[in-house]
Amino acid sequence: MKYEDAVKQLDEIVSKVENNELEIDELTAQLKKAQELIKFCRDTLYKTDEEVKKLLEE
Repeated sequence: MKYEDAVKQLDEIVSKVENNELEIDELTAQLKKAQELIKFCRDTLYKTDEEVKKLLEE
């Protein structure tokens, strides 16, 4: 998965939550998915930051 795809999916989930478009069972599933996407994005940003720091040190 690409970072941009994960952010897009998160935006869609947030939009549905804000517009009350999800039933309670779907809401729970979507919030779990959002949690996984957030972790993926956070990890990706951390790895990218570390790579940039290494490149700048060289």
